[in-house]
Amino acid sequence: MDKNVSAEQIRAYRLKIHNLAAPLPQDDLAGITAAAAVCGLQNSPPGAWETAMFNRLAECNLNNLHAALYANKSLLQAWSLRGVPLVFPSTQSDVFLAGLQAQPDEQPWIYTRGITLALDFLQMSFAELWPLMQNAALYLNEHIVSSKETLDSTLAAIICPQLPPAKQTLWQAPSMYDSKQRQTVGGAVVSFLLRPCALAGLVVFAERQEGSPSFTSYQNWLEPPWQPQAAASQLLVRKFLHCYGPSTQSAFQNWLGCSPKQARRLWQNVSAEMKAVQAAGQRAYMLTEDMDMLFQPAEVDNRLLLLGAHDPYLESREHDLLLPDKPLQKKVWRTVANPGAIVQNGEIIGIWQSKNNPKDKITITLSPFRQLTAPAQKQLQQLAERYAAFRQRQLHKLQLSE
Repeated sequence: MDKNVSAEQIRAYRLKIHNLAAPLPQDDLAGITAAAAVCGLQNSPPGAWETAMFNRLAECNLNNLHAALYANKSLLQAWSLRGVPLVFPSTQSDVFLAGLQAQPDEQPWIYTRGITLALDFLQMSFAELWPLMQNAALYLNEHIVSSKETLDSTLAAIICPQLPPAKQTLWQAPSMYDSKQRQTVGGAVVSFLLRPCALAGLVVFAERQEGSPSFTSYQNWLEPPWQPQAAASQLLVRKFLHCYGPSTQSAFQNWLGCSPKQARRLWQNVSAEMKAVQAAGQRAYMLTEDMDMLFQPAEVDNRLLLLGAHDPYLESREHDLLLPDKPLQKKVWRTVANPGAIVQNGEIIGIWQSKNNPKDKITITLSPFRQLTAPAQKQLQQLAERYAAFRQRQLHKLQLSE
C-alpha cells in the first residue's frame, strides 16, 4: 500500500529543495549557479529571477547576479518551459532547452498553440514555416537585436521574400493578435516560432539595452558549440520531481506547457525511478532517492519569506497545498500581474507588492490575510528593508493593509 504523506511534510520538503528553508550561504558564482540550477528561475515580469535569488542566497548582491548573467555568463536566459523567459545555468542548457524539444508527432510545441489563427489565414502549415524560421534565425549568429518587437519584424522581413507572391501579401497584413496594428501576420508567426527556436539554441537573451531586452543566438552569446545530451529529457523529469514531488504526469505537463503526448513520453522514460505515495487522497509520485527526505518530520519554522510573483515555489499549480482558502487563491494567482506572496512554514499567509519611486526610493505594501503578531510585523519590516537595500533603493514607505 502507498504511504501517506501530509501537506506539512510536502511543504517542508519543498522548502528545503528550493533553498528557502535555509538560504545558500555563499554569494559567489558557485552559490548563484547552485540556486538557479534547482529548477530555473522565471524572469517574467522582468526582475522576477532577481527576487527569487534574493530569497535563496543569504547575502544576495544585485551586481553579482548581473555579472553572472551578462559578464561571466555562468547563467543564461532563454525562452524555456511554458514559453517563459527562464534563467538557468549555462551548463544545463541541454536540460532547460533541448530537453523540451517536441518530436514530430507531439505538436504543438510549447507555447505555439495560439499560432493556428495565423496559419489558417496564410493557408500554410507549421511544417512549411518552421524550416524558413530556422534559416532566418541564423541572422542572430552575427547580430544582437534590441527589443522583441524589432526581433519579430527583422526575422519576418528575412522570411517574406522566400514566400510565394500571394503569401507575401498575407504575410505583411495586419496581425489578428494586435488591435493596435503594430504587428504583421508574419511578425506574429515569428513571435510564436521563437519559442521552438530557443529550444534549438537559435535564440537567447543578451544583455538588456536601455531598458529593453536584446536577443542573439546561443552560438554568438556563449561561443561553445550547441551540443545537447541525449539524456536531457530524463534529467528534466528528475528535476521536476525533485523540486515538486510528490506529483503527477498531469502536473508535469502543466509545468512544461507541452502536449499530453510529449509529457507522457518524458514521464515514462523515468517511471522506473519513481515511487508512489498518497497525497491529499490521491496517488502521486516521488523519485525513489528522495523518499527518505520527504518523510522526515516537518519542522515548524516561523521565519517569513517575501516570495516574488512567479517564484518557482509558487509554480507547482497545487494551490490548495499552499493556500487552502479558495477565495484567497484568486488574490495570489491572477490572470495578469500576480503579486508577491508572504509565506510562513510553506503556506501563503498574505500578498505583497512593491513600487519604485523617484530618486531611488521604493514603497512596499504588505497585505496579510490574518492578524500578525508584533514579532511577525517586525520581521516583515526587516525583510522589506533588506529587499529595498537589495534593489539598491531606500525604503520610502512600508504600508500594512488588509
